[in-house]
Amino acid sequence: MLRRNVRLRKEYLYRKNLEGDERKLYDKKRKIREALQEGKPIPTELRNEEARLRQEIDLEDQNTAVPRSHIDDEYANATEADPKILLTTSRNPSAPLIRFTKELKFVFPNSQNINRGGQVISEIIETARSHDFTDVILVHEHRGVPDGLIISHLPFGPTAYFGLLNVVTRHDISDKKAIGKMPEQYPHLIFNNFTTQMGQRVANILKHIFPAPKLDARRIVTFANQSDYISFRNHIYDKGEGGPKSIELKEIGPRFELRLYQVKLGTVEQNEAEIEWVIRPYMNTAKKRQFIGE
Repeated sequence: MLRRNVRLRKEYLYRKNLEGDERKLYDKKRKIREALQEGKPIPTELRNEEARLRQEIDLEDQNTAVPRSHIDDEYANATEADPKILLTTSRNPSAPLIRFTKELKFVFPNSQNINRGGQVISEIIETARSHDFTDVILVHEHRGVPDGLIISHLPFGPTAYFGLLNVVTRHDISDKKAIGKMPEQYPHLIFNNFTTQMGQRVANILKHIFPAPKLDARRIVTFANQSDYISFRNHIYDKGEGGPKSIELKEIGPRFELRLYQVKLGTVEQNEAEIEWVIRPYMNTAKKRQFIGE
């Protein structure tokens, strides 16, 4: 198993290193294709390669015309089976963190909550790989308050690091009648204001920890971005007798805010993995600068 993981990792890194050359070749073919379609002369810098490139263009189909990226490889098998999530905490978790993690087990379908004990991160990841988990979610705290969430996709990554703010669990909601029962349905997902390239990347990471829902599922999970703070809400809806206008929406909790501060091209235990994006000092000094959405 260990040799196989090492081999797969090397193959993934090799394909990732080829992306630059494939992108340059794709741009050359695109320029020739556009020139032929518009009846314009072939660009001067491409005339020596025109015959070879036109032959390659003739042999391409819809699957090979656009080069694949490492993001395609990361989630290449995502549609073959539902995600299977290993959910755990930092060491010596407090009672509020344990309670919050138990609620997250119902938020993320097909998740298993394990007691970390004395295990280190590398042991947790190896256990998850050997038992065919697709993702590992780690929840951290500071003085009994959940303050961090790490989502690591297996086997190659990526790993997203979020800060947790304003956590409100079902236990903390005083009006118990106002909240609905916690179903175990696969939810429909709503992503609001993930318009930038990094926003689409984050939405892709969050999307793949949920399985595809049934059409008649009444559970809705919302990720709403505002000023790079992602609000998480969990609802169910009931259809009344008055038709579509009488739909009643009930929040079932928990609710919290996520603040992205790092995306890494690798799993959580790989300290040598390339950092794709990280928030740095003075990045927020410009009031109108947004990284996830407009």
